[in-house]
Amino acid sequence: MTAVETAVPASPGRSLRVPRLARQLLVLTRPGHAVKNLLAVPLALLDTPLWTGSAVLRTGWAVLVFTVAASTIYVVNDIVDRRLDRTHPVKRNRPVAAGLVPVPLAWLLAVGLAGLLLGLVLVGPELPWWPLVGYLCLSVAYSRWLKHLPMLDICVVAAGFVLRVLQGYAATGAPPSGLLLTAVFAGCLVLILGKRRHELAAAGSAHRPALAGYNVLLADHLLGLNTALASTTFLLYLNTDAPLGHWRPVTLAVVVPLGLLAAFRYLQAVLVRQAGGDPIQALLRDRMIVASAVLIGATLTLAELGARYPNLVNWMDS
Repeated sequence: MTAVETAVPASPGRSLRVPRLARQLLVLTRPGHAVKNLLAVPLALLDTPLWTGSAVLRTGWAVLVFTVAASTIYVVNDIVDRRLDRTHPVKRNRPVAAGLVPVPLAWLLAVGLAGLLLGLVLVGPELPWWPLVGYLCLSVAYSRWLKHLPMLDICVVAAGFVLRVLQGYAATGAPPSGLLLTAVFAGCLVLILGKRRHELAAAGSAHRPALAGYNVLLADHLLGLNTALASTTFLLYLNTDAPLGHWRPVTLAVVVPLGLLAAFRYLQAVLVRQAGGDPIQALLRDRMIVASAVLIGATLTLAELGARYPNLVNWMDS
């Protein structure tokens, strides 16, 4: 145990009061990152023939389970990476790295979350949980070995999001769309590369050894490549696999410009404003990206409702 880890609880002037400690434990689980699961897992609903209450509830349960699983992994990673995190200008403020949460207590939290995860799987609806198991195994392998291998490290993180979507498909029972999964994989690579680029520019490679295999120029090229791939495959999905019926032309007319605007704004944030250190914050703090995402979501929802339930649309028009 390092001096930072032992100094905090031992110093009377910095004793941890219960409310503050509870707040730091909550920060350790990264509740703000739950939006990843809230966006990724329900993507499978786009391919569900009928939106039933059962399918929506099962998907919601999958979101909850994946959120707890991701929080468990976050806690374990922060414990394992605490020494490297102390060399980063931002990550050094994480609860374990900063000594705000003692390592034994962090491990206790991780065990508690793992127990909660097991309980949710056992008491919830019977679903094929193989994507969750794959995510946990991949995350452990990433934490131990794969995060040190350049290129493979970013692909593993992106694969975690594909597994989230596959868990959504497992919840709804719909057959997966290869185009949608490819779009998710490439889109996640864009966000991850934006983060890696920011880390290279802001702190070098000391806190993340795999960054030695990257430079800013390579990150820029890979950003462009994956942005093009994500945009193309998602538009192909909307034009072929997505069950949009005769609403397809209208949907494409709305989604194409809005989707490209959102992509342009993110690339501007990363390449011009040097943002991207936290992809979630970079997206949520840009009003144009948020507005575009809301309009795209509303358009897809209305189009799919119209395609699935034409009688409902006829009733609304009458």
